Amino acid sequence: MTSTTAHAAATTLLRFATAGSVDDGKSTLVGRLLHDSKSVPADQLTAVERVSRSRGRGAPDLALLTDGLRAEREQGITIDVAYRYFATGRRRFILADTPGHVQYTRNMVTGASTAELTVVLVDARNGVVEQTRRHAAISALLRVPHVVLAVNKMDLADYAESVFAAIAEEFTTYAEELGVPEVTAIPISALAGDNVVEASAHMDWYAGPTVLEHLETVPVGHGLATRHARFPVQVVIRPQTAEHPDYRGYAGQIAAGSFHVGQEVTVLPSGRTTAVAGIDLLGESVDVARAPQSVSLILADQLDVSRGDLIAAAAFAPPVTQDIEATVCQVADRSLAPGARVLLKHGTRTVKAIVKDIVSRLSLDDLTLHPEPGALVVNDIGQVAIRTAEALPVDGYADCRRTGSFLLIDPADGTTLAVGMAGRAFAEPAAEALERDGEGWDF
Repeated sequence: MTSTTAHAAATTLLRFATAGSVDDGKSTLVGRLLHDSKSVPADQLTAVERVSRSRGRGAPDLALLTDGLRAEREQGITIDVAYRYFATGRRRFILADTPGHVQYTRNMVTGASTAELTVVLVDARNGVVEQTRRHAAISALLRVPHVVLAVNKMDLADYAESVFAAIAEEFTTYAEELGVPEVTAIPISALAGDNVVEASAHMDWYAGPTVLEHLETVPVGHGLATRHARFPVQVVIRPQTAEHPDYRGYAGQIAAGSFHVGQEVTVLPSGRTTAVAGIDLLGESVDVARAPQSVSLILADQLDVSRGDLIAAAAFAPPVTQDIEATVCQVADRSLAPGARVLLKHGTRTVKAIVKDIVSRLSLDDLTLHPEPGALVVNDIGQVAIRTAEALPVDGYADCRRTGSFLLIDPADGTTLAVGMAGRAFAEPAAEALERDGEGWDF
């Protein structure tokens, strides 16, 4: 292993997403991060400079580094989720630049579903708007542990501290009502580069970190390694070689917690209990493995285990149920109504299911609930009751994002209809706020 490879392996990985209203400067911020951290290949930068000149712009349009679709370039907006990978000396990053248009809110759900941090941009001239609240609510819904409020275009607001302070206070108050655990507010100008990678000379009243400094130092890990052990089985390995004629390994990625040799585990949904006899990691036997490592588990007993089963710590196994109450975000253009027959994909298992009821729809403007909406349409967020044909081991989403989430799929053509999160929609503070208005998420 070279020193460069060893260094990359030793650094931590942060997955983060950007969100905000149209023209708030998300793509420009991402482009500035890539450019100023020297993470743009020379040929790509040359291409951006050429396109920028053809449009009569004196400086490179850094938004073009992420707006890769032809329709995006033509309209000057972000439509699809653009993923980019870059690294600094302190950390590796996977970022998702998500659309700002209301009709592409579902794309923000996709981009933030695996994120540990969300950067919500606000135009300093416009302040907190409907889409700002919507993106904050989605971050809370998806249990993203860190939120950065980037008040952009401060250069167009004369770098006024009072403008920044008012926006930061309004957003932070709203986020606290949602139960967002942490908000870091940073005044920036993505176009000019103020407080993105380098500290701004125009805002000496701000003493906090730049965007990149915060991204490099924020805690990561989601606490996956400290959660109760969860292992969805992807495939059963039976090599049947002369060296290992009786080898039977269960391969997959550890979703949460850790496994060690000798640990007592339960196979779900059957409920059979056994012990971990061995763990294979990258072709070698190890005593301990942790999330999110991909391994093969060898069990002490020959149980009936197949793809879709869940191996869990015996003392902390999740409940097995056919009735799931959850919050879903409708991502398909077609509606979701009571009685709909769907496929539910949970972990590595897909089962038939029926939507028993659409209990309520959440208004992101004022966090009020509208009971019995009749159906959910694209971008709606609502509480549903689902009955599955087979029992599934389902955690609450607040306890484990991986084993508490699922997809609803159209069995006719395979279209993803909705993404779901089992259990409460928001953290306790938001639930209490809703109950004060006379309605609560009663799961």
